[in-house]
Amino acid sequence: MKKQEPPFTIGIEEEYLLVDLKTRDLAVNVPEALMIECQRRLEDQVSPEFLQSQIEVGTQVCATVKEGGQELAGMRKCVAEVAKEHGLAPIAASTHPFAAWDRQKHTDKARYNTLARDMQAVARRLVICGMHVHVGLNDDNLRIDLLDQVSYFLPHLLALSTSSPFWRGEDTGLKSYRISVFDELPRSGLPEAFDSWGEYQRHIAILIHAGVIEDATKLWWDVRPSARFPTLELRIPDICTRLQDGVTIAALFVSLLRMLYRLKRNNQRWRRYSRMLIKENRWRAQRYGTDQGLIDFGLGEIIPYADLLEEIIDLVREDALELNCLPEVEHARQIVTGGTSAHRQVAVYHEALAAGAEKTEAQRQVVDMLIAETVADL
Repeated sequence: MKKQEPPFTIGIEEEYLLVDLKTRDLAVNVPEALMIECQRRLEDQVSPEFLQSQIEVGTQVCATVKEGGQELAGMRKCVAEVAKEHGLAPIAASTHPFAAWDRQKHTDKARYNTLARDMQAVARRLVICGMHVHVGLNDDNLRIDLLDQVSYFLPHLLALSTSSPFWRGEDTGLKSYRISVFDELPRSGLPEAFDSWGEYQRHIAILIHAGVIEDATKLWWDVRPSARFPTLELRIPDICTRLQDGVTIAALFVSLLRMLYRLKRNNQRWRRYSRMLIKENRWRAQRYGTDQGLIDFGLGEIIPYADLLEEIIDLVREDALELNCLPEVEHARQIVTGGTSAHRQVAVYHEALAAGAEKTEAQRQVVDMLIAETVADL
């Protein structure tokens, strides 16, 4: 009897920063009425985040990537409409071009109060946003097996998503400075490798018994088994400013997981590489995005990102067709050609400076670009 295939359902979460339309700076005191109205319209699909200047939305369980993208479009539009009524606008970027983290206030909720108390300055610096992609895998041991295998591709997904080149008014030279900030948290970065669900659970139990964490939601790895849903949750990407780019990240992730499942079904698997090697590619994606290529571990050479992307598209073509998301996967080529949000932000900034704008004005022009792109084509 043929074993039933996992559902490969999709859920996508996005976090936005709220900016003041007059100053273009982050909003410090967000009116409570904004969240109340968003929740009236979107119900439990919208929630506050750690900082008052952040807001999070999440889709329902979606059968296809396309369905997830349509839901996100509606939620982005709703948040933008409500925010505008309060003189604010959402930006889908993982850092703000010039905001000072020490001016921000965290949301007064028990979970966030605990995080602020335990992490201190590390938590106060978390003026960052990301996107999370959940893929339905209803077999615990399969989730652990694919957790290990898909880690190889995490740098490739990060490189396509970068949207955080600035920090406190400086061009950091990194395409994803968000990763540098997030890596200060414990239990972040690449996931550990486990041989079974039982082994994973035993490790979690040690931390819970020691009183270090309450549950597995306090694991902030780049990809993790969700503690709330029977899913594998991608967490490494920056949030994509353009909605279609984010949908492409989701399409690539679910297609990669199905490809790895297909290998397993045929008694094959992706080669296991050391965390040392994957971390090197993770750094290259963080630093250069798609610009300087990643290491092909088999060849021991740096390969242009565009070439690596073509290999990935070929690998997952069968799976993307089966999941009805091949156009979304192939849109990744346009991201490489046209650049990520990080590329566009840096270009706007330096073009403004070259045209004679002061540094502060150039940064405001970047915010204007982010405001416009966040709601473009919705």
